[in-house]
Amino acid sequence: MYKEEMLEKGYIRFDAGEDIASLYNKDMTWVESQFAEIEAAFENLPTDAYASGLHRYRRFSRAVILPWSNQVEWLPAMVKEDGEEVAEYFQGAFNPEFPDAYRSFPMLEQAMLDNELLKKMIQFDFAQTYWDKRDMVMPINVGVHFVKLKVERDGEEAVSSPNCLHRDGEPFTFAHLVKRQNVNGGQNVIATIDDVDQFPEAMDARHIFADFTLTKALESYGVADESVSHYVSSVHKGEQDEPAERSMILIDYQPTVVKPL
Repeated sequence: MYKEEMLEKGYIRFDAGEDIASLYNKDMTWVESQFAEIEAAFENLPTDAYASGLHRYRRFSRAVILPWSNQVEWLPAMVKEDGEEVAEYFQGAFNPEFPDAYRSFPMLEQAMLDNELLKKMIQFDFAQTYWDKRDMVMPINVGVHFVKLKVERDGEEAVSSPNCLHRDGEPFTFAHLVKRQNVNGGQNVIATIDDVDQFPEAMDARHIFADFTLTKALESYGVADESVSHYVSSVHKGEQDEPAERSMILIDYQPTVVKPL
């Protein structure tokens, strides 16, 4: 659907709900039912232990997708000494806030590992990516992040990590909106790779390829890490008398044999 656009531009925008329904011959009632389960899972996300005071909540799990069959298999948890099941995430030098550091996050709950829409999202996103032939005869590693930015009071701020234009260190990353409520901010920017570590307002505007805000559930975008950098601005409470919340599913893909980007 969008592979050629990804190859040409380095990023794509799409509606995951409508596209998945069309491609897999599902009606929107099925999409809405499956999506309601995903929404419920975001209600009890634990606080991100690496974001003290930053109003960020997170779960993370790993999977593999087999290119020759499109089969998705979830990987088992790592069990910490206290018995907690976690999955580890490593970005090498690509996250200046956690350089060359492993971060461990609580796993997605079983209901999400069984959710058919989430599985279809993994398969659909993968179909928009491009790889070397040798990559396609081995499993592709998949990281699935549930991330919520939420603030309760005026003046509070919730931020993503890293809080600047960046690359992720995985060849492809996709972002899917789950919920946007009473938010000021949460604006996405896609720019050249030369602008890593910068903020959009401090750089040459000609380097910005896209500037947009996700507002509709399952409104989505994807980026090719070799081609672009990306950023989302901080979240603040809007004018309504309710918390500000921006919830996202992030899905990244990496080959079995990791090559320098």
